[in-house]
Amino acid sequence: MTTKENILKVLKSNKIKLSKFGIRNVGLFGSYIRNEQSKESDIDLLIDFEPEKENFDNYMAVYDLFEKIFKNEKIEVVTKNGLSPYIGPKILNEVQYV
Repeated sequence: MTTKENILKVLKSNKIKLSKFGIRNVGLFGSYIRNEQSKESDIDLLIDFEPEKENFDNYMAVYDLFEKIFKNEKIEVVTKNGLSPYIGPKILNEVQYV
């Protein structure tokens, strides 16, 4: 099982690749950021696009890249603009950007 530190390191090392799809920020939230993960946990990632680059194709390209990077892990990718008004504030309070 991976660790918060490893995930953050991998995200940081892939920032240039992500920026090609218009990602201006990427962060980790959820059980890994709180050190509460289990073997069933997924990696929760929050991405923030440049406004003119936020579209389905770029989202899917970024999702595919994350699947390749985190081969054997389950991932969940959420956009900052797609956050629910109910849980969004909690996510924004705990997210750690790289």
